[in-house]
Parts: sequence; C-alpha cells; structure tokens
Amino acid sequence: MKDIKVIVATHKKYQMPTDPMYVPVQVGSEGKEDLGYQRDNEGENISQLNSAFCELTGLYWAWKNLDAEYIGLAHYRRHFKGKQQEKDPFKEVLTQAEASVLFDKTDIILTKKRKYYIETIHDHYAHTMYPEPLDEAGKILEEKYPEYKPYFDKHMQERSQHAFNMFIMKKDKFDEYCTWLFDILFELTKRFEDANYSSFHARYPGRVSERLLDVWLMKNGYSYEEVPFIYMEKVNMWKKGTGFLKAKFFHKKYGESF
Repeated sequence: MKDIKVIVATHKKYQMPTDPMYVPVQVGSEGKEDLGYQRDNEGENISQLNSAFCELTGLYWAWKNLDAEYIGLAHYRRHFKGKQQEKDPFKEVLTQAEASVLFDKTDIILTKKRKYYIETIHDHYAHTMYPEPLDEAGKILEEKYPEYKPYFDKHMQERSQHAFNMFIMKKDKFDEYCTWLFDILFELTKRFEDANYSSFHARYPGRVSERLLDVWLMKNGYSYEEVPFIYMEKVNMWKKGTGFLKAKFFHKKYGESF
C-alpha cells in the first residue's frame, strides 16, 4: 500500500476512523487542554490563527511537519466515503487500501462536488457571508498570480464546487497547493486586520479557501478521482434550508454553521 496520511481536524474529543491512514489533529491547540491527539502547535505552525483559519491550521501543520508520500485533510464530522455500506458511518470511511488503488490512477482524490442549483458560487457566498474577503482574494490573484484570475472569475459563476477543504494529494502537488494557498490567505488577512467581524464571520480565510481549490485545479489542468463524502452526524436539513432561503431572499447572513 502507498504511504498516505490524512489528518482529521478536530477541536474536541470525538470518535475517529481506525484505519492507520488517519491522523487526528487537535486544531487551535495553542493554550488549550490536550485532547490526546497530535497538536497543531508543534513544530512550525499557525495554531494561534485557528479562530480565523479553522481547519487550515491543521493543514498548515501537516504541510510543514508531516512526512508522507500522500497527504490529505478530513474533518471530524465529515469523511471520505469508501465502498462499504454499513449502518455505522465510521465503517464506511475510505481506507488506505482503497485510496492506494485510486492513487494508481491519479495524484489527487477529492469529494464529489457540492451543487448550488439556484445560484452561483459567488452569489451563494455573498448571500450567506460578507463578500468583501472573497472579492479581495480575486484582486490578490490579479496582483500576484494573474494567470489564475480568469479561472477565479469563471469559477465564481459556476454552480458547483469541491467543498469543505477536503482532499488528498501526492506530496509534490500538496506542497504546490499549500504554497499558493497560504500566500494568498496571509495577504488577505493583512488587508482585513481592522475588519470588525463577529467570531463566526471572522473565519473568512477558511471559507475563502474552499472557493480557491477548484481555481487551482482548473488553472493547472490537474485530473483527480472523486469519492462521496459522509457526515458523521445528522444534518438538520430544515434549519439548513430555511437559513439558505433567508440568506438568498431576505439578505440575512448566516450566523452559525449548520
């Protein structure tokens, strides 16, 4: 089997996949009680930025400190799904053996795209969040990586995306993506240092990054394999749906995660 490590970002004690491919990482661990997982404040890290960067502090830790042929990111409540069909969702999580087979065909594994049927990627973000950081990310691309800007503009008008910052990549592409991504996000946070966002909306670096993955993929023409994703908890679809409709039609921004 291939040497694959997928960090599972978490801020609390939670059931974890038993497959050795998965490495639970306590994100935002700086100054917090030890949960018994790998902490993201060891080695070169940005753990102290977790309130804004969310799971990306775990991604940064993996980029700078984890040694593996393939590296990826999952979440304690969301995982890559394998072929198994079980009542227990943790028995359905993608295994190292399954991922190794997929990596015989590609260098990148993603979850299937999330579809926004009645609005574009940009419109959905603007309705649910404050759009200024996303728009500023486009300006940063124009300044620092102009060859990516047409793909950013194109993606903003699409109606589906690879969401949740979930991916597994061969190390060279993982390094390439993280170098590009964090350069953009660090510049972005400099430009919003004085923004008076609530703690929920201050997480814009994590959310903007979700809209950048497909930009990077399109520009570089990289192929990938997709697998479904699974939630480990029940989703309140009524609450999620009403929140979405209020945002779209009554311009009420999200105030919490669903």
